[in-house]
Amino acid sequence: MKTKVMFGLLAGFLWLGFPLSHSVCAASMASAQEELSETWDEIGRALRNWAGRARDYFSFTIGGSHEERPLISLMLRNRDKLGLSDAQVRNLEQLRNDFQKESIRKDADLRVAEMDLNALLEAQNVDMAKVEAKVREIERLRADLRIARIRAIEKGKEQLTADQRKKLQELLAESQFTSIKPRPER
Repeated sequence: MKTKVMFGLLAGFLWLGFPLSHSVCAASMASAQEELSETWDEIGRALRNWAGRARDYFSFTIGGSHEERPLISLMLRNRDKLGLSDAQVRNLEQLRNDFQKESIRKDADLRVAEMDLNALLEAQNVDMAKVEAKVREIERLRADLRIARIRAIEKGKEQLTADQRKKLQELLAESQFTSIKPRPER
């Protein structure tokens, strides 16, 4: 009889505790699912951001459009073929170094702006005016970086003589470095 009473009490406690433990379990499952969903969203944003930077980097270093190829580095690698003087090499190295510094600064500004945009988009009520302003800022930063790259390349080409420019065009035409036919000199 004692065992039946003990078994009955145990079953009663379990029966009373089951709805409570079930609701706690369901609540924690919903919380875990929400956390997992937010984490996946965050990973997706990070991957899209990384992919955009990778696309920008590789379009600059491997082909890309004509004005975006790293011509200064190509000139320096082919200094003997182009017949560059010591002064030209120093000037081209200075141009490349200055652009790299500027590029690092602008890229950092761009990353911060992307983080700010992500924070704006995660808000409960998205302020579209702020989002639009941030997107415009991001695109302005990208344009500034592209213009700085083109300026550096044009300044680099100004360092060359007419004969050296012709040799550079020949190098570009035969190079695996580009799939785009170089445009004629102005």
